[in-house]
Amino acid sequence: MRTDWRNLGQALGLTLASAMVWGIAHLVAGRTRTGLALAGAYTVLLATVAMAVTALRPALLELAVRPNWLTGLIMTALAIGFCWSAVIVSSYRLVRPPDLDKVERGIARGVISLLCVLVIAPMAYAGRLAYVSRDVLLTVFNGGVPLRQDPWARKPRLNILLVGADAAKNRPGARTDSMTVASVDTRTGDTVLFGLPRNLEHVPMPAGPARDAFPWGFSGDGDETTPGLLNEVYQWAEDHPAIVPGTHRDRGMRLLRDTVGGILGVHIDYYAMLDMKGFAQVINAMGGVTVTIRQDIPYGLEGGVLEAGRRRLDGQQALWYGRSRTDSDDYVRMGRQKCLLNAVAKQADPMAVLRGFERIADATKRYVTTDVPQSMLPAMLDLSEKIKSAHIRSLQFVPPLVNTADPDWDLIRREVGKALRPQHPRDKHPRPRHAPRWSPHTPKGTSSPGTAQSLDTIC
Repeated sequence: MRTDWRNLGQALGLTLASAMVWGIAHLVAGRTRTGLALAGAYTVLLATVAMAVTALRPALLELAVRPNWLTGLIMTALAIGFCWSAVIVSSYRLVRPPDLDKVERGIARGVISLLCVLVIAPMAYAGRLAYVSRDVLLTVFNGGVPLRQDPWARKPRLNILLVGADAAKNRPGARTDSMTVASVDTRTGDTVLFGLPRNLEHVPMPAGPARDAFPWGFSGDGDETTPGLLNEVYQWAEDHPAIVPGTHRDRGMRLLRDTVGGILGVHIDYYAMLDMKGFAQVINAMGGVTVTIRQDIPYGLEGGVLEAGRRRLDGQQALWYGRSRTDSDDYVRMGRQKCLLNAVAKQADPMAVLRGFERIADATKRYVTTDVPQSMLPAMLDLSEKIKSAHIRSLQFVPPLVNTADPDWDLIRREVGKALRPQHPRDKHPRPRHAPRWSPHTPKGTSSPGTAQSLDTIC
């Protein structure tokens, strides 16, 4: 007897039900033992996923920065997709009507294929994300020695040098025009950002060949092209290998790290350098960033303007906002850069990052250099969760606090020491103190000299 549409519909309905809850079709078809086994496996799978995204979420995030675990995740996702598809196909075969014409068989194959695609696609996407993440970890971060204890147990503060590099067509190499040290309290996550202007002169060099070459402070070639500013230290080391002996990789960043640490009087644990082109790509991948522009900023070379107000900027606009010195100076620009970093950190929500994940990963591989080892990533990821809800302050060593042509290095180190002292709760949001030479006309978005201010207050 020829099968009718109702029986075919029932078969497809049971197959759909089995795709949603494994084993239903097998139980209806009398394959009780197999049906119960499939239902049990499905229950275990759901319980494992639920536990991973709730109770085990912190551990899951830490595992997400371990390449070996990501390899396992790729294989697991593909295996689940394959098994799920096998359950769908076997379920349909058990309950399909015996007599189907050509049209009905085509409909059945189409529906079953669609169901398989619907369960395989998420698994394949999860595997793809894991593969991209693993590629980033292996490309950007060195392996490092596995940690056997809490890395913060005897380390009250973590100091990381954050550098924004810029290369121009009219000059060789790269200039490190944005230099900030993030000093993080490893217990609370409270963070102080120390900003150093690019035009500090005669900076003291670390002991060794660098100090031997510049005993009275860095002077470069002493001409107009390299007058001896802080932002030239990186490229100088890249061009003169002998000044950083025994180093074949990241010579420039290693010398800059030690130089900045000496200026501030702190030990720099790690560094991370981002080419500004990559920064623009990251912002575009996030869908833009919203900032408060205090005053109109000329934009582009054709007379455009970033108008004052609360604005959503794309990557190129954000880059211009952070780099422009038109109608301002380096120090106002430094303040805008801190606000831009603060905005990106706060607005990088999981969904925005997920939507642009592959583009962010590509920019990271191409434009980020760091000496943070893979083995430290789980601990640093845990610390980043504390930073999100902690107090972030900024202190910039700019005029009138510091004369960039003749800096008072002892003053800088004293101010760093004061900023790193434990804060009383009532000092979390201190009122700005204005030094005598601090102009009341200085645009908002720059901090008062000698005062470490909350970024929420500045921006």
